[in-house]
Amino acid sequence: MPEKILKGIAVSPGIAIGKAQVLRSQETPIARKHLQPAQIEKEKRRFSKALERSKKQLLKLKEKILSEIGEALAYIFDAHISILEDKTFTSQVESLIQKEQVNAEWAVKTVMDQMIRLFNGFDDIYLRDRRIDIEDISRRILKNLSDRSKDRQMPFQEQVILVAPELSPSRLAQMSKRYILGFLTEAGGRDSHTAILARSLQIPAVAGLEDVCRYVNNKDQIIINGDEGIVIIEPDISIINEYKNKQKRYREFEERLLKTRDLESKTADGVSIQLQANIEMPEEVELARKYGAQGIGLYRSEFLFLKPHFYLPSEKEQLEIYKTLAQKLKPYPVMVRTLDLGGEKITPPEDGQPEENPVLGLRAVRYCLNKKEVFKTQLRALIRAAQYGNIKIIIPMISALEEFRQVKALIKEAAEELKRERLFYSSNVPVGIMIEVPSAAATADLLAQEADFFTIGTNDLIQYFLAVDRTNARVSHLFQPLHPAILRSLKFIIESAEKRGIEVGLCGEMASDPLFIIILLGLGLRQLSMNPASIPKIKGIIRAIRYSEAKKMTDEMLRISTAREVEEYALEKMAKLFPNGFMTGLKERLTY
Repeated sequence: MPEKILKGIAVSPGIAIGKAQVLRSQETPIARKHLQPAQIEKEKRRFSKALERSKKQLLKLKEKILSEIGEALAYIFDAHISILEDKTFTSQVESLIQKEQVNAEWAVKTVMDQMIRLFNGFDDIYLRDRRIDIEDISRRILKNLSDRSKDRQMPFQEQVILVAPELSPSRLAQMSKRYILGFLTEAGGRDSHTAILARSLQIPAVAGLEDVCRYVNNKDQIIINGDEGIVIIEPDISIINEYKNKQKRYREFEERLLKTRDLESKTADGVSIQLQANIEMPEEVELARKYGAQGIGLYRSEFLFLKPHFYLPSEKEQLEIYKTLAQKLKPYPVMVRTLDLGGEKITPPEDGQPEENPVLGLRAVRYCLNKKEVFKTQLRALIRAAQYGNIKIIIPMISALEEFRQVKALIKEAAEELKRERLFYSSNVPVGIMIEVPSAAATADLLAQEADFFTIGTNDLIQYFLAVDRTNARVSHLFQPLHPAILRSLKFIIESAEKRGIEVGLCGEMASDPLFIIILLGLGLRQLSMNPASIPKIKGIIRAIRYSEAKKMTDEMLRISTAREVEEYALEKMAKLFPNGFMTGLKERLTY
């Protein structure tokens, strides 16, 4: 076939060159079988044994990851095990077996499908990526209910580039790293557990390649550019040689980057930049430490509320988790985002009618203020946990000052209750606003008068500001982080915070993209939060540039009229600053 170039999501950096091994879907249709009453207890025992086998297999995989990577990523399999041990999940399956008199396979599939629909319904890409974990667990249980109960490693005889509809973290962990040069998938994103695992194993990968299994055949020659999300199928020999040279330079650069972990995050002219990590589970703290994070810039607390259906953790459960985070990271900050889910996705609206536009509906702080007892339980746990470390509370989706005042009044109410109950708590927990909707950005000067800090959530801010759904392939090219409107908005937000003397950080995907770092620094940002594995690369870039030069370049970019021209300017400057490249094929970055 002639050379073909595909553009996907860059999920794990590096360059891989090799022959394709296409993995086809392993889905097996599940039949519903009616049981006789006398068979029900036996079927429940069969389900219980499948859970035990699944747990043993996951523990084995966890040990493999511990030996290959260390403690940092073992939490992925702890999360899978916790679902197997979740009484809500197991009781739902057993209840279906009992009430509907169905086989365990059908009951497992029914409950897991409910969970998958829940995660598929989220507008947040990060949350949607958890669907792959649920499907992974479901397949494992179903396999252990059948005769195919043994885990088998892929029988590779040579090094290959995997091509698959999707790749679960456990399937990747089973494979021998020695044979996996890289992988391509149709599903998945940068923050999926598979992507995180790939980055830690240093396996280049690109995801989001629609129908890639149709384009690729076994033994096809493939080049993966994991930094740019570029895939070249059947390249000619000159392209292969070019990428082999880039591969060599990249490996040398990566070796230098790893040495930066314990160095200060300072520009070449001495300006300190705090690099923090985005996490979803307390177990990820070790991963953040491994890569040199100076605290947690975003802890997504909604994962505490997600079980097979919406789950309300008690104040005690939440307190223990927030307390653990605070103690492990002390004296660094732990910035906890309060529950950020749309109400229609986790519990039906009172009138039983779904919302026509859930992204703009009862979600995040709106849901919390509508369900004050749920919200207050979380706030009580947070201000109690704050006495053990440096907890900060982030309120998402604030669109008006009135909402923020209502939140502060509820925190005051929670504190008064704890005082009456003679429970210890911190009376001065910083409460900040996540700036992620245009109305908050436009009134940042007013919000800064009452907030303790700002966190800029660029993923939603860009989407709302430009009216673009970045997950919609037909318009995703219009999702432009360097659009003049976005840069001007960021400048106003940062300046508003500086004038009031409050901290401002950024936790969107822009923080982990090397192309944007010099722009963010030039705008005045001093706190950036990102996926932990991105920290060494970003630190290496920060240490190599001067703040004075970043400021000068950003001022020039603010005078440019179009997003494309801004990006071309930034690419040109970064190519000059890093002639040997921290990004390969810079011009391939242009997408609009």
